[in-house]
Amino acid sequence: MTNYMLTLCYDGTRWRGWQKQGNTDKTIQGKLEAALSRLLSQEIEVAGCGRTDAGVHARGQVCSFRAETAMSSAELLAALREVLPEDIGALSLEPAPPRFHARLSCTGKTYVYRIWNSETPNVFERRYLWAVPQPLDAEAMKKAAALLCGRHDFAAFCSLKRSKKSTVRELRRLEILREGEELRLVFEGDGFLYNMVRILTGTLLEVGRGERSPEDMPLILASGDRAKAGPTAPAQGLTLWSVSYE
Repeated sequence: MTNYMLTLCYDGTRWRGWQKQGNTDKTIQGKLEAALSRLLSQEIEVAGCGRTDAGVHARGQVCSFRAETAMSSAELLAALREVLPEDIGALSLEPAPPRFHARLSCTGKTYVYRIWNSETPNVFERRYLWAVPQPLDAEAMKKAAALLCGRHDFAAFCSLKRSKKSTVRELRRLEILREGEELRLVFEGDGFLYNMVRILTGTLLEVGRGERSPEDMPLILASGDRAKAGPTAPAQGLTLWSVSYE
């Protein structure tokens, strides 16, 4: 039995997120497990490094699975590419150490949120951007971002009302980059709570519009109250960019 590490990219537009669900076959995990199970003539269970929401994309989603096969990694990768739909791409496949687990072995993730900050429509990339035509104060957003970095309890930036697990996370980097008419938010951390990146983005957008001050960020963190933070930004602007392992 071989343990495998598989890296994927996907356009999340038509999918109901990563995690398989009993009431739909429109999930990335479900589609992948079905494809691998058919190819290998055995039941395959895939573990992903993270659960992207419906409509969220991935440039570097890592997953792991175990299988018994005489096929080489290259042969299995080629076969998988043949059967996956065109909006799910298998980037690489290789044997992994026996104890490797895509989620449990993960030491960090990077997400990118793209905002199209212009009155001019961006028709061809509309599925991967949040269009915000109003002027945004990027410098104020950068000040707010700096106050959010570090190890904090991010309960106020999580959509789950109750969680038995810790809501403390380390946000190692939060950059606000201006690239022409696009504003790109880069989030790097040891892990992220449910909707955390999208709520952080919605809150930073309120700062950019002048609706709240950068100095509000520590107060929101200290409150632990979801109602104190901004709205949840739309899914289509978010991409799981990369995953790191030791």
